[in-house]
Amino acid sequence: MPNDELIPIGTFARRSGLTSSALRFYADSGLLQPAEVDPVSGYRYYSTDQVARATALRQLRELAMPLAAVEAVLGSGVDEASRLLDEHVATVVGNAATVQQKAAVIKSALGNASGLPIVIVKGPVLADAVEQVLTAAAYEPGMLALTGLRIEAGPEAVTLTATDRYRLSTRTLAPAEPSSQTWAGTIHGDELRAAVAASRRSPLVRLEAVSNGIWLRVADRADRHCRLLPEEFPDYRLMLASLGEVTTRATVSKDLFLRALEEHSGERIGLHVTDHGVNVMSADDGHPDIPLPATATGQALRIWFELTTLYPAVSTAIGPDVLLDLRGHNQPVTIRSADRGDLTTLAMPVKSDHSA
Repeated sequence: MPNDELIPIGTFARRSGLTSSALRFYADSGLLQPAEVDPVSGYRYYSTDQVARATALRQLRELAMPLAAVEAVLGSGVDEASRLLDEHVATVVGNAATVQQKAAVIKSALGNASGLPIVIVKGPVLADAVEQVLTAAAYEPGMLALTGLRIEAGPEAVTLTATDRYRLSTRTLAPAEPSSQTWAGTIHGDELRAAVAASRRSPLVRLEAVSNGIWLRVADRADRHCRLLPEEFPDYRLMLASLGEVTTRATVSKDLFLRALEEHSGERIGLHVTDHGVNVMSADDGHPDIPLPATATGQALRIWFELTTLYPAVSTAIGPDVLLDLRGHNQPVTIRSADRGDLTTLAMPVKSDHSA
């Protein structure tokens, strides 16, 4: 009979998260042999030392890793196991991309009938705009609308909008050709990013709406389909309409601004705006402020941001100079190009860690 240190297969299955039948399969495969088998009943027992290996085995199989690769990982050191995991993930991602491309070809064949023409825009302009605006998208479970990009098309303009609740980016494009249609929908962000990347070298892209999404159609290239997200997009127009009056305005070099943000340590960045310029402050009192030459008007103001909110808002601005419209230390700041207003980002401030 087995000694007290051994665990019956049922108990071991519960501890490892594997079923008893899976344990038998892995024993037959040579990946996880029982510590002892009762010679009379054939009942299997495992040691407590095998729980970690069984748990790792289960986790690797949950990644759809083949048995041979699982065996290699379990028998390797940390560095080699990490390399094998990265290699497997790359294979899975590559296979998924291939499947997605083949599905797009099939959907293209199914979707030969034209949908509702929305608008025609320039390919490289659309690609740049989608990349810029999607920096404000979020990736949170249960909030699919925040992963998408809102497209609103009318006869005179196409507006792209994304938000993660801390930033809101919107850009307006002029149609390459006049359109009589009005359409709005929230499109799957990752699919749209991949679709416009493929059409970046196309002079013109025609957007057509179908019941479950949009088609991007270009000459001499495969059409690309992007899914429509059914979740309701936040009412960003109401938020824009409720913004307070601008009390402070500053224009600063985009390159100098970004360099200052990169040089500061910590996750929280402060701006001290006066009529003498803009000081970039750190939440760390031991880090000196970085003064930036700027043209500023209005009230002096100190305001704080998370670096992950402020940096992308500045980096995606168009042109050499950035215009900041501020409304107070606890109100959203509008960040846009100093000479072009077609890309605008709102960034939410945070409360300072200490009295400024």
